[in-house]
Amino acid sequence: MTKIKTNPIAFEWLQRNHRENKPRSRGLTEIRAAYYSNFGPGYFRDILELSGNYVDSIKFAGGSFTFMNPQRIRAINELAHEYGTLVSTGGFIEYVLRYGREAVRKYITECRELGFDIIEISTGFITIPTDDWLRVIEDVQQAGLRAKPEIGVQFGAGGDTSKSQLEAEGQQDTGYAIKQARRFLDAGAYMIMIESEGITENADPWRVDVPAAFINELGLESLMFEAADPAVFEWYIKNYGPEVNLFVDHSQLVQLECYRQGIWGTNAIWGRVTTYR
Repeated sequence: MTKIKTNPIAFEWLQRNHRENKPRSRGLTEIRAAYYSNFGPGYFRDILELSGNYVDSIKFAGGSFTFMNPQRIRAINELAHEYGTLVSTGGFIEYVLRYGREAVRKYITECRELGFDIIEISTGFITIPTDDWLRVIEDVQQAGLRAKPEIGVQFGAGGDTSKSQLEAEGQQDTGYAIKQARRFLDAGAYMIMIESEGITENADPWRVDVPAAFINELGLESLMFEAADPAVFEWYIKNYGPEVNLFVDHSQLVQLECYRQGIWGTNAIWGRVTTYR
């Protein structure tokens, strides 16, 4: 088994919230790789050498890896693995789904060859039957990769769609989404990603009942919440503690970890989140 690189930390004697060592089962942080900004091996190495203890996975958003040099993709993925960090494709598979099962299987195979660990299965822009979604999960798992379905309550989520457009699309029933997620977990899905749109993004007021319903039914460890806004990840930690699994932009990693460890934060959160170990 390859030894995971870890970084020593300064001021070890300071009291801080307990954090499991990697590989963790809770308190996971996934960061966005290339999409809103470029993201190469050199930049990623800087992140890992400074804060690699707290990066559990990275996600390429918007199919950004599909037009990159494959050698550079492999370099990023191999570097991630040195630090015990998983690599996700993001939800690009919904683009491939339109071209049938053989295209999906070819996509899965190439992702595995490039060193990806997780295939996120999103359907924000399209609708497929739940049983077909299960077949995609099966194909991903048969390839030796981790299937991570993305569930949400907002039709048309993704791609920076405007609030007015999303409101026109409408939302689906939370209970139905939870039943889908349960079927995916029962089928062996690695984790469920919860889409933020319609919950904490493009929602006024926030639909705080939705994450509560998912957590109550499925448990905190089975879920990861999209929270690429400081006010959002602050709210999740304030309400569900430092062990909630969150997806943020890579630029927010340090701020998020300060919140998790309870060493810094806004007036609303500082000194109010603690562990007992």
